[in-house]
Amino acid sequence: MQRYDLRDLHDDFYSRMGELIDSGLKVGEVGIFLFEVGDYSSIQKSADYIRELGHDLMNSLKFNEVDWTIVVKKVDKETIAKRKEEEKKAKELAEQKRLEAERIAKERAEAKAKEEAKAKAEAEAKAKEEAKAKVDAETKIEEKNKKAPAKKTNIRKKAITAKKKGK
Repeated sequence: MQRYDLRDLHDDFYSRMGELIDSGLKVGEVGIFLFEVGDYSSIQKSADYIRELGHDLMNSLKFNEVDWTIVVKKVDKETIAKRKEEEKKAKELAEQKRLEAERIAKERAEAKAKEEAKAKAEAEAKAKEEAKAKVDAETKIEEKNKKAPAKKTNIRKKAITAKKKGK
């Protein structure tokens, strides 16, 4: 087990920590790294950095008010290569699933658009049919009125005829 104090490097301790893991630790050995927290972003960055390197992050804890420690176990190159390969496969699988989900969503959207277009076409056809029925009904009424015109009585003509008869 090795202990390394990286507080004097402030936020620039990542590359030095990587060097110390590679050169200062043996495979299977644990290293304790002490660094200054600052704005707390370095805590997550350090964990991500260890994961990126392929080693085991054993612990991460607050040391005092301004310092933080992480405990790292160095693993062999074969394990690192295996982990990276597994991570690569997992990313590929996640990408395939994402693409499949996008394809399904696109197909659903297209089907919905077709369904909406079909409903719109049916509504338009129904509206045309109703309009045609209305026009046909009006035409029938007009034709009926033309066939049987109302009787007109010419009152003036009757009055003149009545006068002539009365004279």
